[in-house]
Formats: sequence, C-alpha cells, structure tokens
Amino acid sequence: MNVLLADDHTLVRAGLKALLETIEGVTVVGDVGRGDEALAAISQHKPDVAVLDLSMPGLTGVEVAERAAKESPKTRVLMLSMHATETYVAQALRAGARGYLVKEAAVSELPLALEAISRGDTYLSPGISRPALDELLASGKASPLETLSPRQREVLRRIAEGQATKEIAFELGLSVKTVETHRAQLMERLGIRDVPGLVRLAIRAGLVSSDR
Repeated sequence: MNVLLADDHTLVRAGLKALLETIEGVTVVGDVGRGDEALAAISQHKPDVAVLDLSMPGLTGVEVAERAAKESPKTRVLMLSMHATETYVAQALRAGARGYLVKEAAVSELPLALEAISRGDTYLSPGISRPALDELLASGKASPLETLSPRQREVLRRIAEGQATKEIAFELGLSVKTVETHRAQLMERLGIRDVPGLVRLAIRAGLVSSDR
C-alpha cells in the first residue's frame, strides 16, 4: 500500500511517518507540509491512500480531498484532525474522505483505519457519534464554509493567517478593492462584523490552525 502523508507540523509529520513505516505492507511515497504540495504529490504519485491533516496552509485537507478525486480517483483519503465533532467529520466525508482519525487516537488505530479504507470501508475514530453524523449527513445541512466559493475561502484563509489586504491582492492577482469586497461579502454571508470573528470561524472550521 503506497501512502502519502501531509501535515504542516514537522514533528507530528515525522512521528506519523515513522509509525507508518512500521506497518507491514505500507510504503510512504512522500510527506509534505502544505495542502497544495499534497495535491501535487497525489497527482504525481497516485498513492493508494493519502493521509491528510484537516488544517494546512495552501489548501485545507477538505479542499485537497475534493480536488484529489479528479487528480487520482483511486486514491482514498484518511483525514487527520484534532476535532472530533460531527460537523467536521461530515465536512470531510462530503469532500470524499473515506476515513476520519482524531489525532489523540491510540497508535493501534492507524493501521486499522488504513486497512478499513483500503478495502473500501469507512473508518471513524471511536467517540464520533455515528447516529448524530448520519443525521447531519442526511439533513444536507452545510457548514458555513461550504456555502463559500473557492475564491472566498482562499481570501478567508489568508485573512485568518494574518495577511494584509495588499499582500492578499498581490499574491492572488487581484485589486485591493476586490479583496476588500470579498472581505465585506464574507462578513455579510457569515454574519460576522470584524476580522477577529472571521479568524475564529476559520479556526473552528479547520481552515487554519489555532496556533497561527
């Protein structure tokens, strides 16, 4: 089983890589720290499984999962996260993830999760309420971020990471006025009145890490 690993915390990634390499039959074909790098590596290596951190710079794990379905349809995604709430899990599953593993899980869960999703099953960390998750998925209720366009999510992530309006405009090839318009639309759509509120939402939604 060829596995790609993506996590923006260097020590966490090193530990996960070492653990993966102890699992019989698993070969780590790459490990990266950004979501955009993960998508490029998935396109290049076409791994059997991509183990993705939910919150990464460049692209989130959810965004990588959505795009990976086109780049490498046979690659199955196992999402890693600090969050165990059903809203996060539903967001990951809607994006195409086949498994969701909480980072505080026991070491023995990782090979179980890989085995389950490699045979086509769905794996969820113990403690995630399956009835509540099924109800959330059946309701079709989207998280606030799922109602945003890719460009709006990109602007929101950059705002939450502390980038200034001029910097965002330059890196995205937009005018300052366009970025300001995106910010105003984000606040209106999400019902938030200030930038700190946008940052808190981005953190809760896994768009950026809380240590940024």
